[in-house]
Amino acid sequence: MKKLINVAIVGASGYTGLELIKILLQHPHFKITYLATTEGNTTSSKLHPSLFGIFDLPVQKIDFKQIAKSSEIVFLALPHKTAMQTVQELMKFEHLKIIDLSADYRLSLNRYKNSYGEHLDSENLKQAIYGLPELFREKIKNAKLIANPGCYPTASILGVSPFLKFLNENEEIIIDAKSGVSGAGKKCESNTHYVTINENMFAYNPLKHRHEPEIEEKLEIFGNQFHKVHFVPHLVPVTRGMLSSIYIKINNLLTDPLEYLREFYKNEPFIRIRENPPTMKDVAGTNFCDIFARQSGNLLYIETAIDNLMRGASSQAVVNANLISNFDESIAIPKISIVP
Repeated sequence: MKKLINVAIVGASGYTGLELIKILLQHPHFKITYLATTEGNTTSSKLHPSLFGIFDLPVQKIDFKQIAKSSEIVFLALPHKTAMQTVQELMKFEHLKIIDLSADYRLSLNRYKNSYGEHLDSENLKQAIYGLPELFREKIKNAKLIANPGCYPTASILGVSPFLKFLNENEEIIIDAKSGVSGAGKKCESNTHYVTINENMFAYNPLKHRHEPEIEEKLEIFGNQFHKVHFVPHLVPVTRGMLSSIYIKINNLLTDPLEYLREFYKNEPFIRIRENPPTMKDVAGTNFCDIFARQSGNLLYIETAIDNLMRGASSQAVVNANLISNFDESIAIPKISIVP
């Protein structure tokens, strides 16, 4: 019988923290031994009433020595900047492996500065591995610090990357994406207030969203040439889910884009190629990314669907934890949609 690996969740109060708890409680090889928030002084079932009678672990204020003493893998579900300060301290402990769900280690130094401001941990930034398994699986296996991708970049990169070799250099990519409200986190803002979002839909920060350079950077690394991304996110009145509609001009007509996608992703357990455009419900509560493609002349339309809390955050983080632990990456990862 394999020894249980102790794991900590720092930032356990949010939606992604709850999803991490739910997945890890089903994992045969991971044991949650430490929960923390910036304030502490509560329990998991008080933070998340759905856990009442099922899982009731004390939630402590962040203590780096206690984290290191009680765990081997740490999931960070903290806001940007706060995560960076926490990583700096945790990286001092050699035995710890860290999976950061913030954007603090996803970008190169210059792109980070342009999108988020000053980076205070450039040394650890150099070590971070981008945690998108389909593109960087072998590097993830040996990582100490994983930058877990967010929902918009995950949905966009997985849709575009198979077709990069059909794009002329500097060809532009247009991405029109829709996200459920949970992607904005628990803190209520004017845009996520019920009165604002109910029976409503709107774009926010079009062509200036900070995930745009992240998508550009990872596509450039994977495809070895730069493509300008034009990214427009929308908030829609659903709790969870994400649809990305992607438009690119290809330089060589494909006989069958769906067959090409099936071949490209043939060994990937969490990619499904669909005959018809996928919906948010198809993937809700799962780690799947469903992809559809259709061409008209040299215009290629791609649609991807993911669960923003799962594939865009928590379940992808556990896949990465499986990889760094030399487990089958599918262990405990949800595959059945939670909605009809």
